[in-house]
Amino acid sequence: QVQLVESGGGLVQAGGSLRLSCVGSRSGFNVYTMGWYRQAPGKQRDLVASITSGGFTNYGDSVKGRFTISRDNAKNTVILQMNSLKPEDTAVYYCNARLWGGSTWNNNWGQGTQVTVSS
Repeated sequence: QVQLVESGGGLVQAGGSLRLSCVGSRSGFNVYTMGWYRQAPGKQRDLVASITSGGFTNYGDSVKGRFTISRDNAKNTVILQMNSLKPEDTAVYYCNARLWGGSTWNNNWGQGTQVTVSS
């Protein structure tokens, strides 16, 4: 298990930027695939971006070219840089750390941070 603490959410105007941070509590952070997911009211939780232990990244179609995910394993930290924000990016953003357990993924979630983009 790893505890995750997110920070950096807030209110921003359309076209602006925000930087979300997620810090993990334990050693061995570097082996986890890290991701950011978001959930708007009444909608399912969707992948925003993920980064593997080897640094390979994956992005949701709606954020490609605007968001960048990165990690600093020495600081147990994963960052989501969000640029050119749109009102439809408004959601609670959750940090995720997952590890293959041999037969299934073991998932750990943060408490979430609210991002609100005004038009």
